[in-house]
Amino acid sequence: MQNLKMFSLCLYPRHHSIIKQFKYIPVGLGNNEFDDNWLKDNTGDNISKKNPYYGEYTFHYWLWKNYLNNFDDGTWLGFCGYRYFWKNKKDLPDTRKSILSNVPDEWNDYESIIAEPQFVNNIKLSKIFKNGDKKLLLNYRSYLKKKQNVHFHFKVFHGEDSLSKAIELLDDENRDPFRKYVNEEISFHKWNMFICRSKKKIIDYYSSIFPWLQKCENLFGFDLDGYGKRRIYGFLAERYLSYWFTKNTKYLSWPVFKLDVDRH
Repeated sequence: MQNLKMFSLCLYPRHHSIIKQFKYIPVGLGNNEFDDNWLKDNTGDNISKKNPYYGEYTFHYWLWKNYLNNFDDGTWLGFCGYRYFWKNKKDLPDTRKSILSNVPDEWNDYESIIAEPQFVNNIKLSKIFKNGDKKLLLNYRSYLKKKQNVHFHFKVFHGEDSLSKAIELLDDENRDPFRKYVNEEISFHKWNMFICRSKKKIIDYYSSIFPWLQKCENLFGFDLDGYGKRRIYGFLAERYLSYWFTKNTKYLSWPVFKLDVDRH
């Protein structure tokens, strides 16, 4: 793939042959045993042990500290999972043949590619009862009166006060703009996936987000119950990615789809 390097972030070694079929770079996350055919986030300067809490960002940290300088500026560097993939073109079916293989012409005028937005302004009341924080459950009628924005969505799935507390830990440049973003926007760009051809922009992003996540870690720690709260640093990063790339880059939203590669 000319001028495109795509990292596919995986938890299981069995996905290696499948990922290589797409000519992607296979990345092994966390504590599973990956052989030397993988890039691994547990070498060099790393935070691999935090993978249950940081998700994909243990690799982003490793890339920032150990590997990013191997690429020239202007190379499209992209990230996907082992279930969620970028499409070659818009309006294609959700099949293996649709998985991104080349840089589309539509990208020529942009610095970054982020996932198409997911709207969060229509959360069903049933999900409040299934996933909501206790404070929300005790006051669920107020849910009907609240503006369903990115901040409210985070409260439902990841804790009543956690995002507000995390925002207070941001640097002066980003604190108020990010607060405004989560309180006004009714959609965000999911999956912690992006593609960017400016190495400087990627470094700027990492230099902004990781000091903030460290401060959040010092506040919230690791004694966290349930997937929605245990992986809080990855979920905070997901909202921050949406804010940061829309604010600091010329971006294009692009389709992402889910594919069970073990079945297809």
